Amino acid sequence: MSVYSGNNDVSGFIQADGKKIINGDGKEIVLRGVGFGSWLLPEGYMWKFPEGGDRPRKIEAMVEALIGKEKASRFWDTYVERYVDEIDVREVAKQGYNSVRLPINARGILEAGDEVVFNEKRLARIHQVIEWCRAYKLYVILDLHGAPGGQTGANIDDSENDQPELFIDRKNQELTIAIWRMFAERYKDDWIIAGYDLFNEPLPDWFSQYNGQVEPLYKEITAAIRAVDKRHMIIIEGVHWSTDWSIFTDKFDHNLMLQFHKYWNNPDSESIQKYLDKREEWNVPIFMGEGGENNAQWYSGAFQMFEDHEISWNFWTWKKMSTLNSPYSIRMPEGWHLLTSYLEGGAKPDAETAEKILNQYLDNLKLENCDAYPEISRSLLRHLPLQIPAEFYGQGEGKGFGIVRKRENKLELRASDGVPMRMITGKAEKPSYHSEGGKPWAEDNTLCVELYAGDWLAYDALCVEARKFDLRARLHAAEGGAVLSIEWEGHEQVTRAVSGEEWQESLIMESVDTAKGAVRVIIRVLQGQVDLDWVTFSYAE
Repeated sequence: MSVYSGNNDVSGFIQADGKKIINGDGKEIVLRGVGFGSWLLPEGYMWKFPEGGDRPRKIEAMVEALIGKEKASRFWDTYVERYVDEIDVREVAKQGYNSVRLPINARGILEAGDEVVFNEKRLARIHQVIEWCRAYKLYVILDLHGAPGGQTGANIDDSENDQPELFIDRKNQELTIAIWRMFAERYKDDWIIAGYDLFNEPLPDWFSQYNGQVEPLYKEITAAIRAVDKRHMIIIEGVHWSTDWSIFTDKFDHNLMLQFHKYWNNPDSESIQKYLDKREEWNVPIFMGEGGENNAQWYSGAFQMFEDHEISWNFWTWKKMSTLNSPYSIRMPEGWHLLTSYLEGGAKPDAETAEKILNQYLDNLKLENCDAYPEISRSLLRHLPLQIPAEFYGQGEGKGFGIVRKRENKLELRASDGVPMRMITGKAEKPSYHSEGGKPWAEDNTLCVELYAGDWLAYDALCVEARKFDLRARLHAAEGGAVLSIEWEGHEQVTRAVSGEEWQESLIMESVDTAKGAVRVIIRVLQGQVDLDWVTFSYAE
């Protein structure tokens, strides 16, 4: 089991060493980070905007139309300063992450005109954030989220015409190469930069006619980087929202990491097997570079699964408006509906009203004015206190679970384990892992694990502060009851009888003195049959 215990591993240039990543001390590490989504490439859904404000250029046009060009310019300068400030970087490190992914919009760092001229004010702010990351020991991944012309042809890359013009106009490719040459020249000797994520989520399926251009462009960009920078890791993404790696045919660099993204599907090994296979084939590290937009339950399963497979990961995203499923939520200003209505063709707010709303938004961006959801980071990092759904037991038979007799699992989750599961109410055939705004799963969308005599499941977590914890479980025993053994590593085994026909929430271990460090609990059935819904580690009263 691999769990995060601090960022002392942030030391020196990282590089690929076979399937592993090693730091400057030669130590194997796993990158665990967050993305600063909507900072340099504002995304409309993080502003709760409709399609009329779904990307930077549309939001910028709205702001300028409402308050004028000069005030709009000041608005965006303040926005960039407040969306990611020192307190954000400090809190990322404090919560236990060791890296950040900085999504960059090319249009924001290039001055308009025919010549390649960079916006030094914007680059200075990026550098300031990098310096804070150095101070708080966080590796930085530079991510070209919106390449010149757009690599995706959608709102997420700030496309002007909903076309992937990076692959249509050669000039855009030359600008992209120039951007990476600039970053390589500036940061070639700076080890706090973990690597260069060449461009985000290229080419959804409906633009697959351009797929053949992606790897050659990766090679061309890499050649420009390597002309000045021999040390930084090159990070490349598959097509179709970074899920399709069929475009990767040539391991063209000695320090390469392959990136995939994962949203809204089964958090199990089967769902990422094609990426694990490619890791074996190419003998390179792989990176889940973007995943999230779900709920804490899904996070506790998906991100621990990445850990168990020693896959570096980055959560999307650090903060956004009116959310339950990011570590921080930006409060919606009073009157915000006037802006959304305007974007949908409604009445235009007067300048004074609009300026008041936008200024309130800028104030709300400050982390101290955001609503905190600490359970999100605890679920991502498996930090106590924590609830873990029963199906997110450890990986690997004999290591994370043991089953006397494998049984069919019709829910298509972790099916190869042979661990039987069922939907608790029986009203759905299998679970859905769509976001639903981060709300906990409804009862009809909840499953349980069926355990029989001799079966056991292990649950791993991390205690970041020594103190006493209680352990609870939601259980249902078959007719005749059951007897469980609860084995908290480093403590005496406890035996518990479970009876009754109804589901019950049981205190199965009480006031356990827990030292700082890794925690492992095994739930074993000694007699009978029991259904398990979840286990919860909570502070002892």
